[in-house]
Amino acid sequence: MYKLIMCIVPHNSGEFITDAAKQAGAVGGTIIMGRGTASNSVLQLLGLGDTSKDIAMNIVEQSIADKVCNQIEQACSTKKAHFGVLFTIAVDDFIKAGSVEQTGADKKQITGEDNMEKYEMINIIVNKGYAEDAMAAARKAGAGGGTIISAKGTAREGDATFFGVDIVPEKEMLMILVPQDKKEAVVAAVKELACFQKAGSGIIFCNTANNFTLLGK
Repeated sequence: MYKLIMCIVPHNSGEFITDAAKQAGAVGGTIIMGRGTASNSVLQLLGLGDTSKDIAMNIVEQSIADKVCNQIEQACSTKKAHFGVLFTIAVDDFIKAGSVEQTGADKKQITGEDNMEKYEMINIIVNKGYAEDAMAAARKAGAGGGTIISAKGTAREGDATFFGVDIVPEKEMLMILVPQDKKEAVVAAVKELACFQKAGSGIIFCNTANNFTLLGK
């Protein structure tokens, strides 16, 4: 059983996070570059301004997940307030390259933080240029801010679709953290955008985000 620990922090701080995770037993991590979209008036709560961001990801065994999270929080206690955010996501299946072993996660055991406010990670993949429109609609529905990752399609020109989404070279992935009670309103608002009316123009999927924590002082 495993957990994915995700931290969104300022650019060039990703290795600081993964180094802290290693001190608590994590084997390694992956750092993705993105950019924040939060306005100063809304989601200073998440500390995600319109600046470059590092998204540090570590997959760890559930038995050490709390220890790794605590080590990251302690390391970030020397940083400024609203340095970043940390949250975890249940990993249902984890397959390592070069191995046929597949691990299944017990969701009830992994996502049992009943005494904590629940958050959802809303993931929106759209053609390049539309992530800001999606973020604007999400804000009107109660979201504070998000992080945009530049991406690209993987199919050859002329290939039809992937999950019904037209394949184009340039993509953007928008990740928005919201309390669970705001998820439906945010998803509904994004679905009403003109850029989502054309079949194949984008996809939305959501994950439960556990152990939501603000990093910093």
